[in-house]
Amino acid sequence: MTAPPPLVDCRIVRLNAELFPVSREEQEACRQHGIDPVPIEAETESELREVVAGADAVFAVSVKLPAPVIAAMDRCRVISRMGAGTDRIDVREATRRGIVVTNVAEFCVEEQADHAMAMLLAVERQFKRMDREMAAGHWTGAREVSGRNHRLPGRTLGLVGFGRSAKAMARRARGFGMRLLATRRSEVVDPELEELGVELVSLDELLARSDYVSLHLPLTEATYHLIDAEALRKMKPEAILINTSRGAIVCEDALVAALEDRRLRGAGLDVFEQINVHDPDEVPPRDSPLIGRDDIVVTPHVAAFSVESREDVTSGSVANLVDVLEGRWPQSGNIVNPTVVPRWPLEPRPGEG
Repeated sequence: MTAPPPLVDCRIVRLNAELFPVSREEQEACRQHGIDPVPIEAETESELREVVAGADAVFAVSVKLPAPVIAAMDRCRVISRMGAGTDRIDVREATRRGIVVTNVAEFCVEEQADHAMAMLLAVERQFKRMDREMAAGHWTGAREVSGRNHRLPGRTLGLVGFGRSAKAMARRARGFGMRLLATRRSEVVDPELEELGVELVSLDELLARSDYVSLHLPLTEATYHLIDAEALRKMKPEAILINTSRGAIVCEDALVAALEDRRLRGAGLDVFEQINVHDPDEVPPRDSPLIGRDDIVVTPHVAAFSVESREDVTSGSVANLVDVLEGRWPQSGNIVNPTVVPRWPLEPRPGEG
């Protein structure tokens, strides 16, 4: 096997260049590491296969990288996801081909928790209804709407998943005096459950007892439509659902039906299955049953965004890519497929070997 090229000679492709233009922070981070990625916007699978062929590394923001595209990465050593979720990347195929897949797992933990809590408050306090009533000059109507609001202390928040963002959400909810439930797949003892006063229960029990349900888990085969019609029937009629994770975790048709039948009070959605917020030809969706309802607060997949999170994801994703190209493993928490056998050997990081 020939030696990999030195960093200065590597061809690096930066995808999603039009949809997510290269920021000043990203330019500076790349300059500091001596790399010059080629910005590309490829829309079709065939275009993607063409542009990734011969690349030593690939930056990906929101692009979908299925197995055929990854198979075309004949030289690629690392796919650096400029974000956290990797459900749009065929990680199994990348692993099979010796390509390290990295992400920046913690870049928006606080932002996602802030956003989820803000959505909970907006739906509970019925800001959307009151804003509409006041804009129409119905000040009395706006005041009457508030009569259904509930006091947060003593109410129960159920966290589906108990990873980083859920724990950050729990800290915020605890400050409001709320009771906390959580469900998770891992059986490893987690001391933060006790520290945060969180009771670990089954999903069915969480749905039945919670006044608010907030989703904090990745999209996988096991979590696809986890919140379906049956799950929604187990929730309280006055409950509120918050989703800042992945749209397809919720069956959107079932959610609309539950709201129409008043078997659910409201929802806050930052992610969608049937709306592609990254496609300018589909946004705004004029015929979506999720849009324009007083009982659903929607935002365009921006829970991760802040000045600080943009800086963190930029520096982290660039560092991940450079680590691999310079022949060492990235930080262990940023390696999506730690069982991969890299195309070229990687040295352990100092202190992690």
